[in-house]
Amino acid sequence: MSRKYYEAYDDRYRQVHNRKLQWFHSEPSPVVKEVLSFLEIQKDQTLLELGCGEGRDAVPLLKEGYQLLATDISEEAIRYCREKLPEYADQFRVLDCVNGSLNVCFDFIYAIAVIHMLVDDADRAAFYSFFHNHLKDNGFGLICSMGDGHIARSSDIATAFQLQERIHEQSGEKVLIAGTSCRMVSFDTLHREINENGLRVLKSGVISVEPDFPQMMFAVVQKKVSGGRK
Repeated sequence: MSRKYYEAYDDRYRQVHNRKLQWFHSEPSPVVKEVLSFLEIQKDQTLLELGCGEGRDAVPLLKEGYQLLATDISEEAIRYCREKLPEYADQFRVLDCVNGSLNVCFDFIYAIAVIHMLVDDADRAAFYSFFHNHLKDNGFGLICSMGDGHIARSSDIATAFQLQERIHEQSGEKVLIAGTSCRMVSFDTLHREINENGLRVLKSGVISVEPDFPQMMFAVVQKKVSGGRK
């Protein structure tokens, strides 16, 4: 069975980890803690991360005592996180949030640098549907996507998985890694997608998640529920 284009990061992680390297930096995304504080999310509330990668944001939250389930479509990413944090191995799980589901809902869901990996409209709609369906009534979320809110462009998904030479930033080594996918959208498009899928935007803007993502759009969202919290 052929893999979907957005699974290419699994190849990239394997290629980098086989060289005893880590692809992304370990500095957590400041926006996650800022939004948790803004929403007054408590440590005994349930959190879900979509696209945890190598654990940049999951590791500090777990160590601080948050009730977090960290997920990624990449089996290699989850293996890597479990090896790095064996005491929390059960809190990492393989999950395809486009085609999969869980039998539990959460108080807060966040996804840093996931939605821009999804190029096809149907895949993006499935992501938002998962987000909505797995939030508790009036639950909150954070969605971050590469872009400045104005530029709109897409990569060719046919090039996903194709090997390309890149410089590994931390080590300076040349590495051959799988190409991945990217779709940048405007704020108008992002807000429309969110609103069409049972969520509403509470706050949005442009931030930096240095050093991996110098410019990212963010949206703090809430699940729409008839007669719920205004």
